[in-house]
Amino acid sequence: LPGPPFTHQQTPCKMVYYGQTSCEQDTERYLDVVKYVFSYYKKEVPLIINTMGWVKGEGLLLLIDLIRLLSPSHVVQMDMYDWNAMPPLTPEHVHFSAGLHTKGKQQSKCKQLGVGDMESWKYPEGEDMSAPQHKLLYVHPEFPRAGVPGEVRVHCTILRDMSILGYLGQLQSPDIGAVLPLHSLVPYQVPFNAVALRVIHTDVAPSNIMYALNASWVGLCCIPEEVRCQTDGPVLLTQTPLCDCLGFGIVRGVDMEKKLYHILTPVPPENLRLVNCLLLGNIAIPNCVFVGQQGIEGEIPYVTSDYNFSL
Repeated sequence: LPGPPFTHQQTPCKMVYYGQTSCEQDTERYLDVVKYVFSYYKKEVPLIINTMGWVKGEGLLLLIDLIRLLSPSHVVQMDMYDWNAMPPLTPEHVHFSAGLHTKGKQQSKCKQLGVGDMESWKYPEGEDMSAPQHKLLYVHPEFPRAGVPGEVRVHCTILRDMSILGYLGQLQSPDIGAVLPLHSLVPYQVPFNAVALRVIHTDVAPSNIMYALNASWVGLCCIPEEVRCQTDGPVLLTQTPLCDCLGFGIVRGVDMEKKLYHILTPVPPENLRLVNCLLLGNIAIPNCVFVGQQGIEGEIPYVTSDYNFSL
Protein backbone atom coordinates (compact mmCIF):
# COMPACT_ATOMS: atom_id res chain seq x y z
CA LEU A 1 0.00 0.00 0.00
CA PRO A 2 2.70 2.64 0.78
CA GLY A 3 4.09 4.53 -2.18
CA PRO A 4 3.04 4.86 -5.84
CA PRO A 5 2.13 1.49 -7.42
CA PHE A 6 4.72 1.74 -10.20
CA THR A 7 7.58 1.60 -7.67
CA HIS A 8 6.82 -1.88 -6.31
CA GLN A 9 5.10 -3.94 -9.00
CA GLN A 10 4.58 -7.64 -8.34
CA THR A 11 3.28 -10.52 -10.40
CA PRO A 12 -0.36 -11.18 -9.43
CA CYS A 13 -1.54 -14.58 -8.24
CA LYS A 14 -4.55 -14.27 -10.55
CA MET A 15 -5.18 -11.60 -13.16
CA VAL A 16 -7.74 -10.89 -15.88
CA TYR A 17 -7.24 -8.21 -18.53
CA TYR A 18 -10.41 -6.12 -18.57
CA GLY A 19 -8.96 -3.82 -21.23
CA GLN A 20 -10.51 -0.51 -20.21
CA THR A 21 -9.92 2.08 -17.51
CA SER A 22 -13.64 2.21 -16.71
CA CYS A 23 -16.20 -0.58 -16.57
CA GLU A 24 -19.07 1.76 -17.50
CA GLN A 25 -19.57 0.23 -20.96
CA ASP A 26 -19.84 -3.36 -19.75
CA THR A 27 -20.66 -3.75 -16.06
CA GLU A 28 -21.83 -7.33 -16.51
CA ARG A 29 -18.43 -8.40 -17.82
CA TYR A 30 -16.83 -6.48 -14.95
CA LEU A 31 -18.82 -8.51 -12.42
CA ASP A 32 -17.90 -11.66 -14.35
CA VAL A 33 -14.23 -10.75 -13.96
CA VAL A 34 -14.61 -9.96 -10.25
CA LYS A 35 -16.31 -13.28 -9.65
CA TYR A 36 -13.66 -15.17 -11.61
CA VAL A 37 -10.75 -13.64 -9.71
CA PHE A 38 -12.47 -13.83 -6.30
CA SER A 39 -13.18 -17.54 -6.75
CA TYR A 40 -9.43 -18.21 -6.42
CA TYR A 41 -9.22 -16.52 -3.01
CA LYS A 42 -8.49 -19.29 -0.49
CA LYS A 43 -9.37 -17.19 2.61
CA GLU A 44 -6.06 -18.14 4.22
CA VAL A 45 -4.89 -14.53 4.49
CA PRO A 46 -6.73 -11.20 4.84
CA LEU A 47 -7.92 -9.72 1.55
CA ILE A 48 -8.15 -6.00 0.81
CA ILE A 49 -10.53 -5.15 -2.04
CA ASN A 50 -9.53 -1.84 -3.60
CA THR A 51 -12.71 -0.60 -5.27
CA MET A 52 -12.99 2.02 -7.98
CA GLY A 53 -13.55 5.72 -7.44
CA TRP A 54 -16.76 5.61 -9.50
CA VAL A 55 -19.33 6.26 -6.77
CA LYS A 56 -22.01 8.28 -8.56
CA GLY A 57 -25.08 7.02 -10.36
CA GLU A 58 -24.61 3.48 -11.66
CA GLY A 59 -21.16 3.37 -10.06
CA LEU A 60 -22.72 3.55 -6.60
CA LEU A 61 -25.23 0.85 -7.53
CA LEU A 62 -22.39 -1.33 -8.80
CA LEU A 63 -20.53 -0.79 -5.54
CA ILE A 64 -23.59 -2.02 -3.64
CA ASP A 65 -23.58 -5.13 -5.86
CA LEU A 66 -19.93 -5.78 -4.99
CA ILE A 67 -20.48 -5.40 -1.25
CA ARG A 68 -23.51 -7.67 -1.37
CA LEU A 69 -21.83 -10.35 -3.48
CA LEU A 70 -18.36 -10.37 -1.88
CA SER A 71 -19.55 -10.08 1.76
CA PRO A 72 -16.61 -8.17 3.24
CA SER A 73 -16.09 -8.02 7.00
CA HIS A 74 -15.28 -4.28 6.94
CA VAL A 75 -16.08 -1.44 4.55
CA VAL A 76 -13.89 1.67 4.68
CA GLN A 77 -15.79 4.58 3.13
CA MET A 78 -13.81 7.73 2.37
CA ASP A 79 -16.06 10.72 1.88
CA MET A 80 -15.38 13.74 -0.29
CA TYR A 81 -14.96 17.19 1.16
CA ASP A 82 -18.13 19.27 0.97
CA TRP A 83 -20.13 16.59 -0.87
CA ASN A 84 -23.01 14.74 0.75
CA ALA A 85 -24.50 12.89 -2.21
CA MET A 86 -23.17 9.46 -1.21
CA PRO A 87 -25.00 7.76 1.66
CA PRO A 88 -23.10 5.85 4.35
CA LEU A 89 -22.82 2.24 3.14
CA THR A 90 -24.09 0.69 6.35
CA PRO A 91 -25.18 -2.98 6.41
CA GLU A 92 -28.79 -1.81 6.51
CA HIS A 93 -28.37 0.46 3.49
CA VAL A 94 -26.74 -2.29 1.43
CA HIS A 95 -29.36 -4.82 2.53
CA PHE A 96 -32.38 -2.74 1.53
CA SER A 97 -31.01 -0.85 -1.51
CA ALA A 98 -31.18 -2.10 -5.06
CA GLY A 99 -27.87 -2.40 -6.82
CA LEU A 100 -27.22 -2.25 -10.54
CA HIS A 101 -27.68 -6.00 -11.05
CA THR A 102 -29.06 -7.13 -7.69
CA LYS A 103 -32.19 -6.22 -5.78
CA GLY A 104 -32.64 -5.31 -2.14
CA LYS A 105 -34.47 -7.23 0.56
CA GLN A 106 -37.86 -6.75 -1.08
CA GLN A 107 -36.92 -9.23 -3.80
CA SER A 108 -34.47 -11.92 -2.80
CA LYS A 109 -33.39 -13.06 -6.22
CA CYS A 110 -30.76 -11.28 -8.29
CA LYS A 111 -31.69 -10.07 -11.71
CA GLN A 112 -30.65 -12.16 -14.66
CA LEU A 113 -27.16 -11.13 -15.71
CA GLY A 114 -27.01 -13.12 -18.90
CA VAL A 115 -26.19 -16.71 -19.73
CA GLY A 116 -23.40 -19.02 -18.78
CA ASP A 117 -21.43 -18.39 -15.61
CA MET A 118 -23.55 -15.42 -14.60
CA GLU A 119 -26.37 -17.80 -13.69
CA SER A 120 -24.56 -18.60 -10.47
CA TRP A 121 -25.05 -15.04 -9.25
CA LYS A 122 -28.74 -15.80 -8.66
CA TYR A 123 -29.80 -16.79 -5.17
CA PRO A 124 -31.54 -20.18 -4.70
CA GLU A 125 -35.29 -20.25 -5.13
CA GLY A 126 -37.12 -19.16 -2.00
CA GLU A 127 -33.94 -18.31 -0.09
CA ASP A 128 -33.68 -14.79 1.24
CA MET A 129 -30.40 -12.94 1.20
CA SER A 130 -28.70 -12.86 4.56
CA ALA A 131 -28.30 -9.29 5.78
CA PRO A 132 -24.79 -7.85 5.35
CA GLN A 133 -22.79 -8.03 8.56
CA HIS A 134 -19.86 -5.75 7.69
CA LYS A 135 -18.60 -3.00 9.94
CA LEU A 136 -18.55 0.46 8.37
CA LEU A 137 -15.47 2.61 9.00
CA TYR A 138 -16.33 6.12 7.83
CA VAL A 139 -13.55 8.60 7.03
CA HIS A 140 -14.44 12.24 6.41
CA PRO A 141 -11.49 14.42 5.25
CA GLU A 142 -11.47 17.95 6.59
CA PHE A 143 -8.99 19.42 4.11
CA PRO A 144 -10.36 21.37 1.11
CA ARG A 145 -10.60 20.01 -2.46
CA ALA A 146 -10.24 16.37 -1.39
CA GLY A 147 -11.22 14.16 -4.30
CA VAL A 148 -11.90 16.88 -6.88
CA PRO A 149 -12.86 14.81 -9.98
CA GLY A 150 -10.83 16.70 -12.61
CA GLU A 151 -7.59 16.55 -10.68
CA VAL A 152 -8.10 12.90 -9.81
CA ARG A 153 -8.58 12.01 -13.50
CA VAL A 154 -5.30 13.64 -14.55
CA HIS A 155 -3.49 12.09 -11.60
CA CYS A 156 -4.77 8.62 -12.49
CA THR A 157 -3.65 9.01 -16.12
CA ILE A 158 -0.13 9.92 -15.00
CA LEU A 159 0.02 7.01 -12.55
CA ARG A 160 -1.27 4.63 -15.24
CA ASP A 161 1.45 5.73 -17.67
CA MET A 162 4.06 5.38 -14.94
CA SER A 163 2.85 1.85 -14.21
CA ILE A 164 3.20 0.90 -17.88
CA LEU A 165 6.68 2.43 -18.05
CA GLY A 166 7.64 0.68 -14.82
CA TYR A 167 6.46 -2.61 -16.28
CA LEU A 168 8.45 -2.04 -19.49
CA GLY A 169 11.45 -1.23 -17.30
CA GLN A 170 11.70 -4.96 -16.62
CA LEU A 171 13.00 -5.29 -20.19
CA GLN A 172 16.13 -3.39 -19.19
CA SER A 173 19.28 -5.03 -17.89
CA PRO A 174 19.57 -5.06 -14.08
CA ASP A 175 23.09 -3.68 -14.45
CA ILE A 176 23.40 0.03 -13.82
CA GLY A 177 24.03 1.81 -17.09
CA ALA A 178 22.39 3.41 -20.07
CA VAL A 179 18.72 2.65 -20.65
CA LEU A 180 18.34 0.80 -23.94
CA PRO A 181 15.71 2.09 -26.39
CA LEU A 182 12.94 -0.38 -27.07
CA HIS A 183 13.76 -0.60 -30.78
CA SER A 184 17.18 -2.04 -29.90
CA LEU A 185 15.64 -5.01 -28.02
CA VAL A 186 15.02 -8.29 -29.86
CA PRO A 187 11.30 -9.14 -29.90
CA TYR A 188 9.69 -12.56 -29.74
CA GLN A 189 8.42 -13.90 -33.07
CA VAL A 190 4.97 -15.42 -32.72
CA PRO A 191 3.28 -17.21 -35.65
CA PHE A 192 -0.18 -15.98 -36.58
CA ASN A 193 -1.71 -19.43 -36.03
CA ALA A 194 -0.20 -19.86 -32.54
CA VAL A 195 -2.40 -17.27 -30.80
CA ALA A 196 -5.98 -16.09 -31.05
CA LEU A 197 -6.86 -12.39 -31.27
CA ARG A 198 -9.68 -10.39 -29.77
CA VAL A 199 -10.34 -6.63 -29.56
CA ILE A 200 -12.18 -6.11 -26.28
CA HIS A 201 -13.60 -2.60 -26.35
CA THR A 202 -14.96 -2.18 -29.87
CA ASP A 203 -15.86 -3.98 -33.09
CA VAL A 204 -13.11 -4.17 -35.69
CA ALA A 205 -13.57 -5.57 -39.19
CA PRO A 206 -11.36 -8.64 -39.78
CA SER A 207 -9.70 -6.84 -42.67
CA ASN A 208 -8.55 -4.08 -40.29
CA ILE A 209 -7.54 -6.20 -37.32
CA MET A 210 -3.80 -5.99 -38.07
CA TYR A 211 -3.94 -2.19 -38.28
CA ALA A 212 -5.56 -2.14 -34.84
CA LEU A 213 -3.08 -4.63 -33.38
CA ASN A 214 0.13 -3.07 -34.70
CA ALA A 215 2.01 -0.85 -32.20
CA SER A 216 -0.51 -1.68 -29.46
CA TRP A 217 -0.48 -2.71 -25.81
CA VAL A 218 -1.84 -6.26 -25.47
CA GLY A 219 -2.69 -8.66 -22.69
CA LEU A 220 -0.90 -11.99 -23.02
CA CYS A 221 -3.58 -14.48 -22.03
CA CYS A 222 -4.28 -18.18 -21.76
CA ILE A 223 -7.61 -19.58 -22.94
CA PRO A 224 -8.48 -23.18 -22.02
CA GLU A 225 -9.36 -24.10 -25.60
CA GLU A 226 -6.57 -25.14 -27.93
CA VAL A 227 -6.01 -22.63 -30.73
CA ARG A 228 -6.66 -24.41 -33.98
CA CYS A 229 -6.38 -22.91 -37.42
CA GLN A 230 -6.39 -24.69 -40.76
CA THR A 231 -4.45 -21.88 -42.41
CA ASP A 232 -1.48 -19.81 -41.23
CA GLY A 233 -3.76 -17.33 -39.46
CA PRO A 234 -4.70 -14.97 -38.06
CA VAL A 235 -7.09 -16.62 -35.58
CA LEU A 236 -9.94 -14.30 -34.55
CA LEU A 237 -12.24 -14.85 -31.57
CA THR A 238 -15.88 -13.86 -31.90
CA GLN A 239 -16.36 -13.25 -28.15
CA THR A 240 -14.14 -11.88 -25.39
CA PRO A 241 -12.97 -14.83 -23.29
CA LEU A 242 -12.89 -14.85 -19.50
CA CYS A 243 -9.37 -16.14 -18.97
CA ASP A 244 -6.09 -15.74 -17.13
CA CYS A 245 -3.77 -12.91 -18.15
CA LEU A 246 -0.09 -13.77 -17.67
CA GLY A 247 1.33 -10.36 -18.45
CA PHE A 248 1.53 -7.66 -21.09
CA GLY A 249 3.47 -6.77 -24.18
CA ILE A 250 3.83 -4.39 -27.10
CA VAL A 251 3.17 -5.57 -30.64
CA ARG A 252 6.10 -3.67 -32.17
CA GLY A 253 5.54 -5.02 -35.66
CA VAL A 254 3.52 -7.39 -37.85
CA ASP A 255 5.27 -9.35 -40.60
CA MET A 256 2.56 -10.08 -43.15
CA GLU A 257 4.88 -12.07 -45.43
CA LYS A 258 6.22 -14.47 -42.78
CA LYS A 259 2.93 -14.39 -40.81
CA LEU A 260 4.59 -13.33 -37.56
CA TYR A 261 3.81 -10.96 -34.71
CA HIS A 262 6.84 -9.22 -33.19
CA ILE A 263 6.16 -8.78 -29.47
CA LEU A 264 8.22 -7.15 -26.73
CA THR A 265 7.41 -8.42 -23.24
CA PRO A 266 9.18 -9.01 -19.92
CA VAL A 267 7.08 -12.13 -19.23
CA PRO A 268 9.50 -15.04 -18.60
CA PRO A 269 9.70 -17.77 -21.31
CA GLU A 270 8.25 -20.47 -19.05
CA ASN A 271 5.04 -18.42 -18.78
CA LEU A 272 5.03 -17.38 -22.43
CA ARG A 273 4.68 -21.03 -23.41
CA LEU A 274 1.18 -20.91 -21.91
CA VAL A 275 0.08 -17.82 -23.86
CA ASN A 276 -2.30 -18.59 -26.71
CA CYS A 277 -4.41 -15.43 -26.86
CA LEU A 278 -3.73 -11.73 -27.39
CA LEU A 279 -6.36 -9.32 -26.04
CA LEU A 280 -6.31 -5.73 -27.30
CA GLY A 281 -8.07 -3.21 -25.09
CA ASN A 282 -8.49 0.54 -24.87
CA ILE A 283 -5.19 1.06 -23.02
CA ALA A 284 -2.76 3.30 -24.87
CA ILE A 285 1.01 3.06 -24.81
CA PRO A 286 2.39 6.30 -23.26
CA ASN A 287 3.33 8.85 -25.90
CA CYS A 288 6.90 9.08 -24.62
CA VAL A 289 7.48 5.48 -25.74
CA PHE A 290 6.95 6.60 -29.34
CA VAL A 291 8.53 10.06 -29.35
CA GLY A 292 11.23 9.62 -26.70
CA GLN A 293 13.27 6.74 -28.17
CA GLN A 294 16.95 7.51 -28.69
CA GLY A 295 18.86 6.73 -31.88
CA ILE A 296 16.07 7.16 -34.42
CA GLU A 297 16.93 9.28 -37.44
CA GLY A 298 14.32 10.80 -39.67
CA GLU A 299 10.65 9.98 -39.39
CA ILE A 300 9.57 8.27 -36.17
CA PRO A 301 7.59 5.06 -36.77
CA TYR A 302 3.87 5.23 -35.87
CA VAL A 303 4.07 9.00 -35.26
CA THR A 304 2.64 11.68 -37.54
CA SER A 305 2.15 15.42 -37.30
CA ASP A 306 -0.07 15.42 -40.39
CA TYR A 307 -3.35 14.99 -38.52
CA ASN A 308 -6.78 16.36 -39.40
CA PHE A 309 -9.25 16.61 -36.52
CA SER A 310 -12.16 16.50 -38.97
CA LEU A 311 -11.35 12.86 -39.84
